[in-house]
Amino acid sequence: MTVSDSLRIRRPLARLATGAAVALLASALPTAAWASGVQPNSPGYCSSAQNPQLAAQLSSDISGALASRTDTYAFTVADDTTGITCAFQADQHFDSASVVKVIIMGAVLRRAEDQHRYLTDFEDSNMTQMITASDNDAATALWNDLGMAQLQSFLDLAGMHDTQLGQNGYWGLTQITAADEMKALDVFVNQTVITPSAKAYALGQMSQVEADQRWGTPFGAPADVTVQVKNGWLPRATHGWRVHSLGIFTGTGKSYRMAVLTQDNAEESDGIDTIQAVAAVVHRDLNGGAASTAAKRRAGVAPQAHPGGAAPEAPGASAAPKGTGVSDGSAPFGPVASGDSKG
Repeated sequence: MTVSDSLRIRRPLARLATGAAVALLASALPTAAWASGVQPNSPGYCSSAQNPQLAAQLSSDISGALASRTDTYAFTVADDTTGITCAFQADQHFDSASVVKVIIMGAVLRRAEDQHRYLTDFEDSNMTQMITASDNDAATALWNDLGMAQLQSFLDLAGMHDTQLGQNGYWGLTQITAADEMKALDVFVNQTVITPSAKAYALGQMSQVEADQRWGTPFGAPADVTVQVKNGWLPRATHGWRVHSLGIFTGTGKSYRMAVLTQDNAEESDGIDTIQAVAAVVHRDLNGGAASTAAKRRAGVAPQAHPGGAAPEAPGASAAPKGTGVSDGSAPFGPVASGDSKG
């Protein structure tokens, strides 16, 4: 039985945030102060009062990894063990594509807690499909069931004040920032927005994402780290492919997170290369050089086959077969203008 199976409906999701032990634990955890606007050629991305030398090394390594990238990107990194936080253009907005499904999951879990009940079969089955298979029908069903007020309430509780929900049912066009996406990941690790059992449920779902969708931030993760991931990939007529990856990495004495957002990619693989260039050096440096063999290779593997499927929130969009370079279907999309991905 998996973590997700054991927690799916059997554990109550009643609020535990009033417990003194939980409150004390939450207050002791580090809070990232996100910086933005650092120039790409300046290795000042990362900082840590606890480990300044490692922070400087990681800054330099990220700068080197991104030296040849020409797309638009933003990222945040947070490591609870070393106290390191990194950020670049953390307040820039991007279309969310399918990474908004993490927000939907958080809102569903919080609603169940507010109502002092277990997850329903409807909630559980749709969240499983939405996260593990990036199913759009499931995301639409939960988005509509929650309603905008409930979704906004979750954003407010998580402190995600720069996130703007997609309008008229277009959840894949939610406007996100790297700083707010880190706050979303923190909900499932550090914050007290949801209970420990709800956090375990969410991490269980993200740890079981289908193999062909586990590219991006997991690239180069060492074998002793548990990977929790959610990705998004969406082409539009302007700004080319949006390719994003959110990752939570846990293990004995390890707890760190990454959010990498990209756009202005001519091809999906361009965004994947940028994300994996960052991921490889983050995993290596935060694990004392113990990253997997993959982390030591050039970050630039070909994208895997991704689910196409119908876009229920994009009227008129037709079903697309699985395959390399196929949109995640999270919003209306079209061919990227040839030779001008920035549009």
